[in-house]
Amino acid sequence: MSALNIKKGASSHSAYDLRDPYSEVIEVHTLAVLVDNEAGVLARVIGLFSGRGYNIESLTVAEVDHKGHRSRITVVTSGTPQVIEQIKAQLERMVPVHEVHDLTVEGPAVQRELALFKVAGQGEQRVEALRLADIFRASVVDSTLESFVFEITGTAEKIDAFADLMRPLGLREIARTGVAALSRGA
Repeated sequence: MSALNIKKGASSHSAYDLRDPYSEVIEVHTLAVLVDNEAGVLARVIGLFSGRGYNIESLTVAEVDHKGHRSRITVVTSGTPQVIEQIKAQLERMVPVHEVHDLTVEGPAVQRELALFKVAGQGEQRVEALRLADIFRASVVDSTLESFVFEITGTAEKIDAFADLMRPLGLREIARTGVAALSRGA
């Protein structure tokens, strides 16, 4: 067996083994699902995930078409490529589902999340929290003598980074909306 195959970790595979050695890689995908806005639809969609042991990393839902009574569910999920394909196929078969888009594979997409952070602190910690909020373009939406509530929008990574910096400064509570996403372009 060549050194190239050994480096790729293929040393345990024979030439007759047709399985893809990378098929067990866990991928994260953002799915946009257009559904009827009626009672029980969200529960049915979520039931598909929980009943089969699929993970939901983020979930947002809102009505997007008032006249047509349609809502958009944005789900960030993870799994092997086969699991992701299964999820999409099962969603597409559901009666209240009109469209399923995998924004991860359909091309470039914009993903954002909104979060609120309550940070309590005094003296230099308050000054540092305000300085960091300015760097991250977070807005102060509430202020008392003991605490601030910051509002920040951005990628999940940006929000995670802001949280990591706020923890030693007195972070008390976080509320996150989950990911909202749209494909780019026409």
